[in-house]
Amino acid sequence: MGNSVRHLSSAVFAFVIAASAVAGRAEVSPEAAAPSSKPAGRVESFTPPGPDRAVPTSRGELIYSFAPIVKKAQPAVVNVFASRVERMPANPLFDDPIFQRFFGGNGGMPGRNMSQSLGSGVIVDPSGLVVTNNHVIEGMTDVKVALADKREISAKILLRDPRTDLAVLKLSDGANFPTMELGDSDALEVGDLTLAIGNPFGVGQTVTQGIISALARTHVGISDYGFFIQTDAAINPGNSGGPLVDMSGRVVGINSAIFSKSGGSVGIGFAIP
Repeated sequence: MGNSVRHLSSAVFAFVIAASAVAGRAEVSPEAAAPSSKPAGRVESFTPPGPDRAVPTSRGELIYSFAPIVKKAQPAVVNVFASRVERMPANPLFDDPIFQRFFGGNGGMPGRNMSQSLGSGVIVDPSGLVVTNNHVIEGMTDVKVALADKREISAKILLRDPRTDLAVLKLSDGANFPTMELGDSDALEVGDLTLAIGNPFGVGQTVTQGIISALARTHVGISDYGFFIQTDAAINPGNSGGPLVDMSGRVVGINSAIFSKSGGSVGIGFAIP
């Protein structure tokens, strides 16, 4: 894919390293962030959820279930809720003495408007480092994260970069959070199976399945860096910041945008490698 693509594929990993330094950690734990040396498409061994289900290991077994992969990856996926309270300027008309005589003198008080944003994220370090999209938390002052176990925890914005559209949050309470391993997006090939996990339209954590449709897509228009993974796994508003997962249960991209005239998924989604 060339040196440019290889450089960009490390954007998420570099962000996690930087965020760990900000949080007072010298490095991210190898279990949570070190790219695996195993080839993409090979399934790591772990116990399936039931005797009649197995991780697909060949084309013939793809008629089985992705449930073991989802069970491994899903606990590390979170919902991100961000908000900001804006003070609205008072209408000068309310300062008119005649207006105050008929409508009272409190009409000139400035109003308040609540701006909200909804997205997804993925925990990549047990200390509570969460990678998401910058546009999910951009301009927001209050960020909360809902975990898969239904806990809601406030989060601090550690790093944000509009150029890559990436941000790193730090959960304010708790430890030993479930994590998802960072995979090697350079090893992806067109046609590889992927899963997208997130919170589309705020309906709750949802898993969709597709393939890698293209690599090194440019002119997407969502950041200065023009190399993206394209997938046909359904991505909708609310999925932003959630992981694109390979068949080993590793995050290989951060879902960021879709091409759509209706606002819903039409099978053209883009993830940051």
